[in-house]
Order: sequence, then C-alpha cells, then structure tokens
Amino acid sequence: MILNHVALNENGLRRSIRVGLGATLGFTICKLMNWDYGVFFTIFPILLLGLVPEMNAHAAKQLLASSAISGIELGILGGLFGTHPGIMIPVVFVLFLYRFIAMSRGSLFLFGANGVLTLSIMLHFASYADTDINDMIFTNFGAGILSVLIAYAVTALIPDAEPLPKRTPPGKQPHRVRHEALMGASVATLSFVVFQVFDLYDSLSAQVTTILLLFPMHWHGSMDYARKRATGATLGVIYALVIQILLQDWTSELILVVLSLWIGTFLFCQTHVKEGVSSGAGFSAMTTLAVLFGLYLTPQNDLVFTSFYRVSSIMVAIIGTLVFCYLMHYLLNSFQATRFGD
Repeated sequence: MILNHVALNENGLRRSIRVGLGATLGFTICKLMNWDYGVFFTIFPILLLGLVPEMNAHAAKQLLASSAISGIELGILGGLFGTHPGIMIPVVFVLFLYRFIAMSRGSLFLFGANGVLTLSIMLHFASYADTDINDMIFTNFGAGILSVLIAYAVTALIPDAEPLPKRTPPGKQPHRVRHEALMGASVATLSFVVFQVFDLYDSLSAQVTTILLLFPMHWHGSMDYARKRATGATLGVIYALVIQILLQDWTSELILVVLSLWIGTFLFCQTHVKEGVSSGAGFSAMTTLAVLFGLYLTPQNDLVFTSFYRVSSIMVAIIGTLVFCYLMHYLLNSFQATRFGD
C-alpha cells in the first residue's frame, strides 16, 4: 500500500512538496489569526492541490464557486427550513444531486466534490444551537479564497519540472451519469439524516468518510476505496498519535505542530501521487491529518482517545456506507434508464 516499489518522478516530488506546504500554510495562517474551523483551512489546500494535477483558473473558479454557493444555500436552508426536517431532507437531496451530476460529467469534478464535502459538514454543524452559522459561512468562503491564493503561490514557487500531459475526462452515457448521481445523492442524504438523528456531533472524520467513499462514483470503486480509506485513516491516526506522544505538552508550540503537519502531508502525498487515483490511501491519510490537526491537536485534548474514536467511527461509517451503496447500486441497475453499465 505504501508503494515503495513505484518510482516517484520529479513532478511527483514537487507536487508532494506543494501539497504539504499548502496544507501547513493554511493551517498556520488560521492558527495565527485565531480563526475557527481550522479543518477548512487545512483540507481545502489538500483538495485543491491533491485532486488537481495542475493549478489553473478553472480549478480556482470551481473551488470559489463551490464555497460561495454552499454558503448561500446553507443560509437559505437554515433560515427557511431549519425547523422543518420533512422539507429539509428532499431539498438537501436535490443540492447533493446536482453536485454529483457535475462530478460524474468530469469537467466540474472539483466543484461537485468540494461542494458535497463542505455542504455536508456545514449542514451538520449548523443544526446545533451553539453554532454561529454566519461565522461558519464566511469562514468557509474565506478558507476557499486563502486556499486558492496559497495554491497559486506554491505552484509558482515550486513549478512542475516538465509540462503535464493534457487529460480529457472520458465521456459517459446518460444512464451511467444518472446512476452515479442518484447513488451519490442518496447515500450523502442518508449520511446527513443519520448524523442528525443520532446526534453524532463529534464524528467529523466518519462523516467525511461517507462522502469520500462516493468519490469513485460507483459501487465497485467504493468497495476498492473503502479498503484504501481504512488503511489511510489508520496511517493518519498512527502518525498523529506518534506526534502527540513526541510533543506531549509542546503541542502549544506552533512551529513544532506545523513542521509535523508538513512532514505528514508530504509523506502521505507521495503515496497519493504513486497511487495515481483521486481517492486512495494517501489521500485518505492526508484528509485524516487535516481533521485531527485542524480540530483536535491541542494540549487540552486527549488525542489518544480522539484517534481511537476516529478509527472506530470511520470503520462503522465504511460498513454502513458500503451496505447502502450496494443496495442503491442493485436498485438502480434494475432500471434501464439508471443502469451503470451498457
């Protein structure tokens, strides 16, 4: 899984450095400014630099549009339907649906992926009375702007050694697009409902897992990613535990935490680049680090308990998500208009 037998070329090494530097810059600025929701400032650069091979205006527009639209939708939903779950659930399904359609068609994958992830997280946190929704909306958009600036800066500072080959997303038949979009929106909506009903406020990693499992856009891909997600999450947790043990009460020293985060994301990004897929063990490990460092790594938090809780909740989320993915896959394949294959 670590893929030591796969050679990392110069472009891959530079990309790993960019991702590590981008995540730590976002994290550092957030901590220095004492902003809330550090996970946004850490995970957005990972999404932008990790999922997009080459930073460009198209990617920047997707991320910014996704953040802005998610904020607007959250504000409207919270104001109009926050106390009406019967209306809220179908509206949330529609919001997820058009994002998964964008992901399935390929050219707007980042817009859909970032939108699904951030909207899911914000909808969950917004349901609690102690959450300042306006603060979360503006923080999310601010994190998007900062991440774009960071991505451009690190790309200019550490450019690729040689031009990347142009990649064109393969075309998909309409019935496959419908299959992928309906399955993704259904599972994402169920995740939202489950986290609301069971009041799983402190299970952000598990919620992120349910969304990331949908990134392959089909049942077989979700099965393959489930194994990689479990492996990556475990590696991320082990790394965070080692850092907590080494630093002890020194976790208040920002320079040490920043250095630890950069090393972790740099190492895991190498695995991500070697895997050559958007949703693998390396990407899973990086997002796990983003959550643990962005929310939980403080002298007051027991990261040992937090980490083991993260792992157990992720495993439960993986099993539950896979079961529902299979059921939806089987159901959608029963109709010609929503079949996955030809």
